[in-house]
Amino acid sequence: MANINLLPWREERRQELKQAFLLVLACVAAVAAALVFLGDNLVSGAIEAQAGRNSYLQRHIDELTLQVQEIEALEEKKQELEDRMTVIQRLQGNRPIIVRIFDDMVNTLPDGVFFTELTRTDDKIMVTGIAESNNRISSLMRRLDGSDWFASSNLKEVAAQPSFGEQASRFNLFFDISTPPLKVEEE
Repeated sequence: MANINLLPWREERRQELKQAFLLVLACVAAVAAALVFLGDNLVSGAIEAQAGRNSYLQRHIDELTLQVQEIEALEEKKQELEDRMTVIQRLQGNRPIIVRIFDDMVNTLPDGVFFTELTRTDDKIMVTGIAESNNRISSLMRRLDGSDWFASSNLKEVAAQPSFGEQASRFNLFFDISTPPLKVEEE
């Protein structure tokens, strides 16, 4: 048999396989690096796109918040105006009532009774005055109770006032204002 040395051929084959392996390894590494770079770019792009959408939404949320604040301010102004209108309407509606009260007060005042002070608090009136006699004060109270505009007369104090006459008295009287019911005109 002939002596054939196969070692150099095997050594060359190993070198070729080793080079092919290193080449495939380099290619796989390059592809992996390219995939990692591409994946990083895609994720970074997606993050930037989402950040852009978030900032867009935040801008619109801020605009809507300002609009809501403006609406709340307008509602507060509207409520203030409605309150003012209610007060004005109530005052306009009550305006003729004070005239009626004074007119009825004059009609209920008997001869010999004089008011020196008149104070109104809400629907209560306090009168300080002088009467020629206690009978005149009683007559005033009966007239006040009989009036449509007054109710609950209450005599607080009566004191003799000799400087105005022998039977003269100074008095403090309280009574309530009561609005009479509206009379419906019959047809």
